[in-house]
Amino acid sequence: MKIEYATEADYDYIIERDRHIHQPLVKTKISEKEIFILWDEDEGSRVGWMRYGYFWDNLPFMNMIWIDEPYRNGGYGKEVVHHWENLMKQQGFDTVMTSTQSDEHAQHFYRKLGYVDAGALLLDTQPLEIILIKKI
Repeated sequence: MKIEYATEADYDYIIERDRHIHQPLVKTKISEKEIFILWDEDEGSRVGWMRYGYFWDNLPFMNMIWIDEPYRNGGYGKEVVHHWENLMKQQGFDTVMTSTQSDEHAQHFYRKLGYVDAGALLLDTQPLEIILIKKI
């Protein structure tokens, strides 16, 4: 697998799959280098993406990982999380965060990677959002 920052050429690929972001923000995230594209080097094709931002504008927060269906459970998610954590550590951060809804299996994925529950958010229109944190 190869991990690269997203470029304008990745815009359509991202917006076709990301239903959780206001579309005009995708271009901003691309220019700020806050989206990674995951590539299958053998096939030369995109297999997923990961985007992040900053909680309270100073704590790296992984917003979303997407792996295309045929490539799920192949280690791509784990690899991009470790890549991102290493990058954040190199930039001087010692803590990272993410979240997932309580009805999603992603919570178990993050816990296996060393994330621990740090709280929750309950909105009246969605399942409980679990906040997870990790010291890196």
